[in-house]
Amino acid sequence: MGITNTRYLLEEDYFLGQEEKTKEKRHFVLIIYDISDNKRRNRMAKVLESFGTRVQRSAFEAILRPNKYQKLLKKIEPIPETTDTVRVYKIQSQGTVEVFGQPFTMEEEDLIII
Repeated sequence: MGITNTRYLLEEDYFLGQEEKTKEKRHFVLIIYDISDNKRRNRMAKVLESFGTRVQRSAFEAILRPNKYQKLLKKIEPIPETTDTVRVYKIQSQGTVEVFGQPFTMEEEDLIII
């Protein structure tokens, strides 16, 4: 079995349609973590799975409304300063993502307008 170097170029709009009147403001969020304890790491993964899509073993992406973003921050449990790290990047603007290997799709939060 050979190794292939498949490369995907994704044009991303991190403003996420804020100019559209029917959409609420949303944030593109990248969460990465380095947690040494298996139990704490598994708990963190479960929390993040409820907010976004896993893109690597310790990296998640999400598209969240501001109130859900605040809930995410509150759900991240206290981290021991000497051993573990969780980083949450809120990305705004337009950009390009270079993806090598397996592509993925990310689901947005459902928006219901009544």
